[in-house]
Amino acid sequence: MRPSRNHEESITIQPGLITLFGSGETSPGAQKIYHTLFAQMKEAPRVAILETPAGFEPNSEYVAGQVGAYLRKRLQNFRPMVSIVPARKRNTRFSPDDQAIIAPLYDANTIFTGPGSPTYAVRQLRDSRAWNTVRTLHRLGVGLIFSSAMVLAISRFTMPIYEIYKVGEDLHWKEGLDLFGDFGLSLIFVSHWNNSDGGDVLDTSRCYLGQDRFNQLLAMLPHDPERRVVGIDENTALTIDLVNKRCEVRGAGGVNILYDTKTTRYVAGAFFDLAVLGEYRLPSGYERLPETVWRETVANVERAESVRCARPQPDDNTLGLLRQRTEARRQKDWATADRLRAEIEAAGWRVLDTPEGSVLEPISDDANALQVVS
Repeated sequence: MRPSRNHEESITIQPGLITLFGSGETSPGAQKIYHTLFAQMKEAPRVAILETPAGFEPNSEYVAGQVGAYLRKRLQNFRPMVSIVPARKRNTRFSPDDQAIIAPLYDANTIFTGPGSPTYAVRQLRDSRAWNTVRTLHRLGVGLIFSSAMVLAISRFTMPIYEIYKVGEDLHWKEGLDLFGDFGLSLIFVSHWNNSDGGDVLDTSRCYLGQDRFNQLLAMLPHDPERRVVGIDENTALTIDLVNKRCEVRGAGGVNILYDTKTTRYVAGAFFDLAVLGEYRLPSGYERLPETVWRETVANVERAESVRCARPQPDDNTLGLLRQRTEARRQKDWATADRLRAEIEAAGWRVLDTPEGSVLEPISDDANALQVVS
């Protein structure tokens, strides 16, 4: 069922937090950053991991799975639900334009995407159903977490790192996904800002290109008096709060903002006003978005919420049995563990043993499988 136009006009645009990692999204130090983000949420994290930036790699599923495993293990106190969105390449059975492929997005309150190639991500996502759905969901309050390649990809212009650094192409820019253009901002993001892999032999800062080549690239940009360049150090994250109009730096390093001829650095723990990034404005409704994608997304989010609300939750007795079974397994008391599993199943719950621990799902959960409408 499609929402009525009056219903759509009543929707409040309240964008979710945007967190950008310069690198280290699965490092030990990132745990505190995720903890801060998840602690602000009113419900358990439901994280959809979008594979697209690494979709050209044969192991892109593994790359996304590693992020999921990290969140389940390191943030287990928040009991995050993690789903993988294998939107790898257009015109394949894993297309970012396929409604069924991107279905997990509709039930997410957080979307993560990161490692891979920035220019590949732009090619596969620009004007795609997946990207327009992500933009819609963000306006409806879903948080976005981007790292590494995807940080570059969301820029107004993106640096083609692989093409220049690995292949040897001449210096040039590519059009980016321009996420912040929706909010009136002209931003270019550079991850791995302080990279030092080259040691004393090669300057690999500015996302491996080095200071000299980066300065040449800046000189090649078209004139734009509103543009800011935002460089994010490794193992550092910048969180942008478009609702409260402030930004925060977290992690081990800092964030550098280049505007006109001036560079301003904000170290970890610092807050600064959103106005530092430019003159911000809130879009109205589906402005700059395809109306059909907006309507489909709103309808599918409502359906996902109704399915979630109808899904049964384990009672305290069942959770107690699960804790007992976990302890029995720890003590290698397999007979007791099997008995407790049978009691849990008799109560209507299936036990799934994962590397991160045991979880429960309703035995009748198949009846609650999410479907999408178009």
